[in-house]
Order: sequence, then structure tokens, then C-alpha cells
Amino acid sequence: MLQLQYIRENQQRVIKALEKRNINATELIEKVVELDEIRRATQVELDNILGESNKISKEIGLLMKNGEKAKAELLKEKTVQLKEQSKNLTEKLNETTAELTEELYKIPNVPADNVPEGKNADDNLTVFVAGEVPTLHEGALPHWELAKKYDIIDFDLGAKITGAGFPVYKGKGAKLQRALISYFLDKNTEVGYREFQVPHLINEASGYGTGQLPDKEGQMYHCQVDDLYLIPTAEVPVTNLYRDVILQESELPICATGYTPCFRREAGSYGAHVRGLNRLHQFDKVEIVRIEHPEKSYEALDGMVEHVKTILNELKLPYRILRLCGGDMGFTSALTYDFEVFSTAQNRWLEISSVSNFETYQANRLKLRFKGKDGKTQLAHTLNGSSLALPRVIAGILENYQTPEGIVIPEVLRPYCGFDIID
Repeated sequence: MLQLQYIRENQQRVIKALEKRNINATELIEKVVELDEIRRATQVELDNILGESNKISKEIGLLMKNGEKAKAELLKEKTVQLKEQSKNLTEKLNETTAELTEELYKIPNVPADNVPEGKNADDNLTVFVAGEVPTLHEGALPHWELAKKYDIIDFDLGAKITGAGFPVYKGKGAKLQRALISYFLDKNTEVGYREFQVPHLINEASGYGTGQLPDKEGQMYHCQVDDLYLIPTAEVPVTNLYRDVILQESELPICATGYTPCFRREAGSYGAHVRGLNRLHQFDKVEIVRIEHPEKSYEALDGMVEHVKTILNELKLPYRILRLCGGDMGFTSALTYDFEVFSTAQNRWLEISSVSNFETYQANRLKLRFKGKDGKTQLAHTLNGSSLALPRVIAGILENYQTPEGIVIPEVLRPYCGFDIID
């Protein structure tokens, strides 16, 4: 959530910046400023009345002490009027504050200066490409056919148990999944990320804290009886570990990682581009989260990008990195880099990671602050990234590593898998 003071002092700058997202925010920003002015004026009026009421109460006490009961009774009538005014103003203040908060939730984060302009994914900027696209043998198959051929992922069985988008991993497919999770976590902890195991359900406050609510409410599975949500990513519970926390500057940076299943209701469309592992309702992902000093967050973002590059280089998968344009960027992000693996059998790029800096947007919602060496308290910056999402990594491995004899396991994963080939 953008800070009110920043909006008040930079109205035109915010409006201009949000044009990168193809949003005309003039009316929304003006409404927020107007509501804030009403809120502040109401607060001043309420404070004055409360101050006057307190002053009169003291006078009443002195009058009663001096035996001037008649004068005291007259002042009591005045306090009754003030209490009624105070009650009305408090109701007005609460209503205005609630409406203001609701409007603030509608404003997305301001894109960083180096975010490209654009309307959709076609306008994203390719900033890095690595790896060689393998030449596959004649008759090479897409991953959903390979999964069936080698009996390692069963989409029909998952549909029987739950529905479409909930695959069942079997045999070496399950072991490959487990190997990737362990490998990703090891890579993250080796460079200083602390591992967490977190709940897979969150409350409403956690959803609002990281920006999934109210923006993505329809995309999350909601357990209505308990008013809890299945997590769309480990980012949400891990980042919320620090909700309503004031850190010391010496504690920064905080680097966390965690593995969780992820649940997303988004159904998507039909066709080959969403077949198999390309789009699921439940999938596994290892996440990295950082809480940083504002002056160091973009250096940290670059470090996260390099870290994910290291993993993909070790897996020897062809990949590219995109800097997302304003029209394709997430609601809460100030700058996002997407990683995509090339699926040779499908002849298309598959997104496998997003690495983002949210600056103070999430921290403002979370009330996540730190106390500097000067004793002043300020909002931290939050960042997160997939390191990595498993389904499309597995799709890339199955398709790019297939041979007539079977699917060769990337060398770096063999100690984790316990086998060299799926045949």
C-alpha cells in the first residue's frame, strides 16, 4: 500500500507513474487525498472537543470541591453536549478511515523508473539469455506424453481424486519432485537463506499484509467456515512472519526460504499451452524472501537474480530473463524479473520464476519497520522470488533431457534422485 504522505506530496508523480500500468489513476488519487483531508480535519475537531471536555471535567471537580454545585451542574450539561458531538465525530472518523483504507487498497504499487512501458507480455524486455537449446531426436514428445509413457505423472488419476489441475506424481516422478525440492532448499541455505516450514493456510490479515487481498481474492481457495485461505505461494506466510514487527537495523537483511505446496483457483484456458504441468491448481514451489534496508534493496534484487541464474546454469536448462513491462507486472511489485525455460518439445518459453522488489508497498500494509542507528523508525523493503517453481522446471527437464533410451537426469540432481535416467 502506498504511503499517504507520499501520495499527498506527489499526486501528479503517482498518477504519471501509474500510467506505465495503463491506469488512469487521477480520480482515485484525488478521492484518496480528499478523504484524507476529511479524516485529518475530523481528527482535529475531535481532538479539540475531547480537550475541551477534559478541561471542563477538571473545572467541574474544582467547583464541586468548593461547594459550587449549581455552577458545576451547568457545566455538566455542556459535557453532555460535547460527548454527543464526540460520539458523532468518532463515527465519522471511523467511517472515513475505513473508506480511505478501502480506496488505498485499490492503488497498485508505483513502477520503478526502469520498468519498461507496455500493455502485456509482448512488451516485456529480454535482458539475458543463456544455455543451448538441445536438438531432440525424431519423435520427441511433450512432457505430458512422456509422463504417460514412463508412468511418472498421472493427470487422469489426479482428476479422479480431485479435479483437473491436481496431478499425481508416481515412482521416479515423485522422487524427481522431492529431489528438486531438496536441491533448491540446499542451494538457498548454502548462500545464507534461513529455512522455514510455515502453515499452508493463512488468515485474512496475512492476505491483506502481502497484497493477495483484496486484489486476488477470487484466485485463492477460501475455507469459509474458519475464514482461512489456502496459500498461493510461500511468500505470504513467510513474509507475514514479520507483520507488526519493528526490527533493529543491525538485524537486516533478513533472508528466508521455504518449501510449500501452492494453491490457485485460476482456471485459465484450454489448449496445448496449458496442458500437463503448464498450469495447475496445486503445485510445489520453493520461495526466497528478503527484508532489506531501502538503500540496499535493489542490490539485493540483483543478487537474487544471480542466485536463480546459478541454479538454472547447474541444471543446464536453456533460459531467458525478462524485465516485465508496466502492463504485465504484479499489483504489488515495483520491479519484476521473470525467468523462462525453453521447452524444446513444445517450442515455447515457460515461466518458472518471478523475482520482485516491492519496496515499501508490502511493508506499509504489514507495518514492518526497522529502527535505524539514529533511533528513527522507517518502513523496510520486501523482496521475494521463486527458487524455483517445480512444475515447469520438471516439464523442461523431461522435454529437454529426453533421449530414445529415456529421460536423462541432470547431473547435479543425481545425488538427490538416486538414479541417472528415467526409462
